[in-house]
Amino acid sequence: MKAYGVMSESQPAASGQAPEQYVLTLSCPDKQGIVHAVSSYLFMTGCNIEDSQQFGDRDTGLFFMRVHFTGGFPGYGAAAGSGGASGGASGGDPVTLEKLRASFAAIGDSFRMDWQIHRAEEKMRIVLMVSKFGHCLNDLLFRSRIGALPVEIVAVVSNHTDFRELVESYGVPFRHLPVTKENKPEAEAELLELVRTEHVELVVLARYMQVLSDDLCKQLSGRIINIHHSFLPSFKGARPYHQAHARGVKLIGATAHYVTADLDEGPIIEQEVERVGHEVTPEQLVAVGRDVECQALARAVKWHSEHRVLLNGRRTVVFA
Repeated sequence: MKAYGVMSESQPAASGQAPEQYVLTLSCPDKQGIVHAVSSYLFMTGCNIEDSQQFGDRDTGLFFMRVHFTGGFPGYGAAAGSGGASGGASGGDPVTLEKLRASFAAIGDSFRMDWQIHRAEEKMRIVLMVSKFGHCLNDLLFRSRIGALPVEIVAVVSNHTDFRELVESYGVPFRHLPVTKENKPEAEAELLELVRTEHVELVVLARYMQVLSDDLCKQLSGRIINIHHSFLPSFKGARPYHQAHARGVKLIGATAHYVTADLDEGPIIEQEVERVGHEVTPEQLVAVGRDVECQALARAVKWHSEHRVLLNGRRTVVFA
């Protein structure tokens, strides 16, 4: 939904530079006045709403909102208003991320919001994890290189060395992290240290074939995305595409979801399907499966990195 702006598109920034862009996301108990409070706050702090989306979930009683806005008009809203907004920046002060976060806190508290403000153009720092299937890895590396994903891949972690040459050809650090039953706690501790030291915001399991511990899932809750095949019916275990062929499936699918301690049952972000016929061979099913896995995972990573996905219990709200 396109929201109204508080300034005309022709209004220049005070400094002559393009105003910085931000994204506000929030969830809270649904009640009257939320949209008014947010839009009034942005007006009084001299910001301009570019796009606004919201959703009220009648089942959970929660309200979700994503607002893309620009700053860079210091003092405009305060001068136009009477007395300023509660917690707003003072007239003439430059609009910065730090000031926005500090001044919005009062509104967030009053509505019991779970909220965040990010720079819209800041690339999200991510780590990719892979084992022996490299299609999703290669797809994400390529999309990142051409600017189709707003991410910075700070490292690729693998329990095998098969894709070291591929990863390094993209100029991305490759880290070999073997995992055995005996060293799994140490390996996961090393991964967490990488996440901490490199300020990683998202871990992507691009066909990483190791089950993560419950503790790791909890520590990175909402920050790990996985991709797996999903057939109708579902096939578990080895050679799932061959199982699907033996049952004569008509749809090949893939699901991208957040990782939880419940294996492959985390909140779903995106799904993709492709219809197939009786003449398709198991090898062709594998090829179709690779394509739909790449598509679903890439969209999930893109939406997450653009702050379009909000958790809603065991489900998600996706403002795509």
